[in-house]
Amino acid sequence: MDDTELLALCREGDAAAFGELVRRHRNHAWAVCLQITWNQHDAEDALQDALTAAWQNLHRFRGDARFGTWLQRIAANAALAAIRRRTPIPTTPDEHVELHDLAPLTAERVVDVDAVRTALARLSEDFRVAIVLREFADFSYEEIAEHQGINVQTVRSRLNRARRQLAAALAPVE
Repeated sequence: MDDTELLALCREGDAAAFGELVRRHRNHAWAVCLQITWNQHDAEDALQDALTAAWQNLHRFRGDARFGTWLQRIAANAALAAIRRRTPIPTTPDEHVELHDLAPLTAERVVDVDAVRTALARLSEDFRVAIVLREFADFSYEEIAEHQGINVQTVRSRLNRARRQLAAALAPVE
C-alpha cells in the first residue's frame, strides 16, 4: 500500500495504518527533532508531540506535499517548541544521543555522522536551525523565515553562510 491508501485508512480511524505511516517516516522526523534540539530527551518529547499532532490533525492534511514532508514539518515545529520551553539552550550536541535508528551505521558512516554533528554544533543556533529546517525538514525559505521571525533574504543569507561554514568544517585537512 502506498501512503495515499494508508492515509485514507487513517482518516477512517485505522490506527494500524497510521502505525505503518509512522514506521515509514519516523526516522526522518526523528532526525529533524534531534538536529534541532541537540538533546535526546527533548528530541524524544518533540517526536512524541509531533506524532500525536499528526494523528489528531490528519483531517487537515491536504495532500499538497508528501505525508513524510508534512510529518517532518510538524516534527520541526515540535522541536522548536521544545527549544523554546527549555533554558538554557545547549551549544553542543548531547554526547549520549543514539543515532542507531537513523540508518544502519557502517564505520565510515559513524565517522561521517560524527563529523556532520560536530560541524553543525559549531554553527550559531540561528544558522543551525535554518540549515536543519531546509535540509532535513525540507522547509521552503518562506517557512523558515516565518519560523525564525525574519525575512526571506535573511534566510538566504543564513543558509549561504551556514553552508560555507559547514563546507569549511567538513573539508579534508591537507
